[in-house]
Amino acid sequence: MQFPESWLRDWANPDIDGQALADRLTMAGLEVEDADPYAPPFSGVVVARIDAIAPHPDADKLRVCQVDDGAGQPLQIVCGAPNAAVGLVVPLARVGAKLPGGMTIGPVKMRGIESAGMLCSARELGLSQDHAGLLALDAGLAPGADLRQALDLDDTVYTLKLTPNRADCLSIQGVAREVAALTGCAMREAVVPQVPVTIPDRLPVSVQAPDLCGRFAGRIVRGVNARAATPGWMKSRLERAGQRSVSALVDISNYIMLELGRPTHVFDLQRIQGGLTVRWAQAGESLTLLNEQTVELTPDVGVIGTGQALESLAGVMGGLDSAVTLDTTDVFLEAAFWWPEAIMGLTRRFKLTSEAAHRFERGVDFSTIPQHLDIMTQLILDICGGQAGPLDDQVIRLPAREPVRMRLSRCAKVLGIALEAGQVAEVFTRLGFAFRQQDDDFIVTPPPARFDLLIEEDLIEEVARIHGFDRIPDQPPVAPARMRVLPETLYGPHAMRAAMAALDFQEVINFSFVEEAWENNYCDNTQPVRLLNPIASQLAVMRSSLIGGLLANIAHNAKHRQNRVRVFEFGRVFRRDAAVAEGDLTVAGVAQPNHLAGAAWGPALPEQWGEAVRQVDFFDLKRDLETLLGARAQGLRFEAAVHPALHPGRSARVLLDGQAIGWLGEVHPRWAQALDLAHAPVVFEINAEAIAAKVFPQPAELSRQPVVIRDLAVWVEADVSWQALLDTLHKQIQDDAALSVVKDIKLFDIWRDSASASQRSLALRFWFQGRESTLDESQIEYCVQRLTQALVQGHQARLRT
Repeated sequence: MQFPESWLRDWANPDIDGQALADRLTMAGLEVEDADPYAPPFSGVVVARIDAIAPHPDADKLRVCQVDDGAGQPLQIVCGAPNAAVGLVVPLARVGAKLPGGMTIGPVKMRGIESAGMLCSARELGLSQDHAGLLALDAGLAPGADLRQALDLDDTVYTLKLTPNRADCLSIQGVAREVAALTGCAMREAVVPQVPVTIPDRLPVSVQAPDLCGRFAGRIVRGVNARAATPGWMKSRLERAGQRSVSALVDISNYIMLELGRPTHVFDLQRIQGGLTVRWAQAGESLTLLNEQTVELTPDVGVIGTGQALESLAGVMGGLDSAVTLDTTDVFLEAAFWWPEAIMGLTRRFKLTSEAAHRFERGVDFSTIPQHLDIMTQLILDICGGQAGPLDDQVIRLPAREPVRMRLSRCAKVLGIALEAGQVAEVFTRLGFAFRQQDDDFIVTPPPARFDLLIEEDLIEEVARIHGFDRIPDQPPVAPARMRVLPETLYGPHAMRAAMAALDFQEVINFSFVEEAWENNYCDNTQPVRLLNPIASQLAVMRSSLIGGLLANIAHNAKHRQNRVRVFEFGRVFRRDAAVAEGDLTVAGVAQPNHLAGAAWGPALPEQWGEAVRQVDFFDLKRDLETLLGARAQGLRFEAAVHPALHPGRSARVLLDGQAIGWLGEVHPRWAQALDLAHAPVVFEINAEAIAAKVFPQPAELSRQPVVIRDLAVWVEADVSWQALLDTLHKQIQDDAALSVVKDIKLFDIWRDSASASQRSLALRFWFQGRESTLDESQIEYCVQRLTQALVQGHQARLRT
């Protein structure tokens, strides 16, 4: 929120300077992001009036002006501004004046004519970017007055960075309330005028949706002059608050919103046929808004209509058909309380900006609607004229102000300081809270403007803010530091992250909400968990896989000329599961497991002289996955299977101890091409909870006997996997105690004969070692025969000769 310091001090003027005021607000939780001077430094510029104009004898676009600068003698100024006219009051930079940018004004000759100064535009003074002509000033300003004082240019513009819960400070009055509470200065109360009711006209309004609108007030004003000029003081305040002046009626509405925090709307009464109806929209309806954007409506969007026509998007923006123009003579003023839940997310859904919705979705004071409408009406009567009708105020259903209890002992425990009951009572009094004491407890009824006071900790925060965070001593905790012993078999998130980093992967953190196309393409998920309130239209669903985010990371790096990328992510995924029940940490029908995913693209190894460049492949990540699981990798199995994101012939389902835990494979060429990648990345994704337990190391005595190595080559059918043969050999070893001397089995060669393409030769290497004695040849031969027999019986293998 942006506003000038002078406007704030008109409401609450503490005896501290501007910087101290900004610091006090920041320390109270209202962060002053910027405190910039409204006008850049310049000097020697005064108010002047043009008394006479004559054409320049040697230049068609220049004119010679006689200017009254209050010194008694007219000054001759040569000027080329197109709007220079007799009687116009403008800024004059006298000889010796210093303008923004370091320019110093001196006497000059322009085409032979003396010029003693310069008439200035707003851009030349650094007040705006307007340089179409001279800056026209109020005709009532006296010539010779210092321009900085005449226009109050020695002002500071504050920009507050408010947290979403402090909607009560989205107005000058709200911030002034905070300043008064923080500094103890007096605060000016809003003066509510007695509006003269001179016409009996009323506009019937029917509120059909009490869950949309809790209170609706309005009145008719006839005979207004919409072409009336906005007063200079109002226009100046609006401009310094970042609002562009539009017309008197629109400016008054914006002024009420900025000063009092009350969004209002002005309807052109002649464009309304019959009365107004406040209701939920019907499917298929559409509305063209003030910004000329047409929005398609759904039944969860509130509207204000008349008959079959729609006039406004409730609490967000008015409709174009009923907008006021410079020809408007009769208006209907509207102010209402819209339930925050009914307004939340509409601006993001419709991709528009609305100051009104920004306030309504956070909660607006519902108790002062009639008073604010009276103030607005009086401003319209004073500026635009007209006659006002009676005020209609319908109270349908308002939020209950449930009392909140705060224990003094709890406050002391949370803040770490013991405050007396009188100090806390003073804080609540300065904040304007209605409260009562019950022993050492304070029972506070939140004001209508404070939608953020719901629990005990909210009140404790208010005490801390007003008492002063800087007055809370900085003391170390005195609680005993008891070290928690973690189970050695626990493989937690931090350990997994450390292990992945050790494998040369870099961690990334992506949004949990993703593009719907990712879910369709990478997961074949046609029913993703949809967001009711997405932060962007393309991020409308929750992810059910981490693969999409990692591929986007790789594509981003590839576009920025990175030729080797290895990334991983640990995070939750979200998928529909009817078996999930509602709980403290669960949502009914939605499973939210933690997954661990990794992706590699580019060379398998960093560029070096000792190894030729080789692109990363399936087996590189398979090795990384086995290394990640350590001793548990003995239970890993990889079964060929089809995944929508992966290459059909280069992907596998990952199983651990017989249970499917994830996927590993090369990305499908279709998606690699869509991402404009020269090579397909290799990815894996596994359920982190499935590997959350490690194998506890078991010490064992090492054998002192020599190791015997034997090789065995067998022919098998080409479709028989190495894993199947290995499983057969391990089963045989388990069933035969004599084979316990087999310590390891490795595959070291695969050979194919062009004459028998349906078969392949696998060369196996066995390591044998006894525990108590050296193995003799008969024992080794027995083991080799038993292992060979198992391969023959299980897979019709035959020895290669």
